[in-house]
Amino acid sequence: MADTDNLFDVTIITPEREFYSGKVKMLEFNTTEGEIGIYKNHIPLTTVIAPGIVTLTEADDVKCAAVHAGFAEILGDAVTILAEIAEWPPEIDVDRAKRAEDRARGRIDGKDDSLDMLRAEIALKKSLVRQDVVARSK
Repeated sequence: MADTDNLFDVTIITPEREFYSGKVKMLEFNTTEGEIGIYKNHIPLTTVIAPGIVTLTEADDVKCAAVHAGFAEILGDAVTILAEIAEWPPEIDVDRAKRAEDRARGRIDGKDDSLDMLRAEIALKKSLVRQDVVARSK
């Protein structure tokens, strides 16, 4: 049986559903300032989530998901993530993600003056995150 003294609550909520609710030993995700790893009794913090992979290290398992933008509230014994989109690997259409990557790269490489470069870069990042989380799950 796993030691539960070092576990803390994590909830990930999207506009459509409660994506995840459980206890973990460690939580890792990307913020706009860089990657962050959280253990129980982390200092309180509110941060902005950047597109990336969320790694949930449970007592006996490790789960990874793609998360695309949002906010995280970190308290000593609980973390709540409000995410724009959160996806488990089986929910991701890899072919669609690859097409999105190709479209985004085409826009970026075209350097059209009317292009919203930030939007194209975010679309590229989301497509790469989706492909990466699926590749890691194999």
